[in-house]
Amino acid sequence: MTVADLPTINAALNATATVLITAGFVFIRRGQRDLHRACMLSAGAVSAVFLAGYVTHKILVRGVHTPFGGEAPLLRAFYFTMLLTHIVLAMAIAYLVPRTFWFAIKGDYETHKRWAKFTFPIWYYVSVTGVLVYFFLYRWWPAG
Repeated sequence: MTVADLPTINAALNATATVLITAGFVFIRRGQRDLHRACMLSAGAVSAVFLAGYVTHKILVRGVHTPFGGEAPLLRAFYFTMLLTHIVLAMAIAYLVPRTFWFAIKGDYETHKRWAKFTFPIWYYVSVTGVLVYFFLYRWWPAG
């Protein structure tokens, strides 16, 4: 494995988190609390491994960003808007997810539920757009 493999691994981790978050949502809607808990804790663990891989990649490439190769103005506007919202919301998720988990771990399910209604769509968006950013940069429009 090389440093060039890390973005693909990180995208796979993000995609896995998306599947787990989706399953956790379905399970809680069905009243299957234990399966919900298992999926969400797994999504949290996968997301933590992703974060470690992402930071590792940034350290190894000395912070150099990967340029976007798309040239169409509308495409570039879409990509950079998605990227900006992804980055800002990812910073929020670093606080929101552990805080939401904390309420559940403490058994304060009412507060957990209130926070989850806010946290879930943001975490979901960040997870999905993380995979999309990978495809935009490395598969669909890689820079020359």
